[in-house]
Amino acid sequence: MITDNLSSHNSVSTRTWLEDHPRIRHVFIPVGACWLNLQEGWWRIFRKTALAGRSFGDRDHITHATEVATAQLNARARPWIWGRPAPPTRRLRRRYVYVL
Repeated sequence: MITDNLSSHNSVSTRTWLEDHPRIRHVFIPVGACWLNLQEGWWRIFRKTALAGRSFGDRDHITHATEVATAQLNARARPWIWGRPAPPTRRLRRRYVYVL
């Protein structure tokens, strides 16, 4: 299990549970490497979609904006791909045919 360095991930109850489940190993993301945490990227996209540049009058407006943003993100969800995408392949190549 890979987690960030939140103090609750290293609490006594968590360490006790991990001792009772030896097949699960706890690994922390290095400090200063939050870009390795996929949740951080998701939260950035979600905040930009749901909350950026908006002011809310009450809790119901925040709930509605959250539901709408979640539905929109789920509608266009695709698998997360690490790194730079591969360059597009050329589908149409020129073929020269010489006729004598």
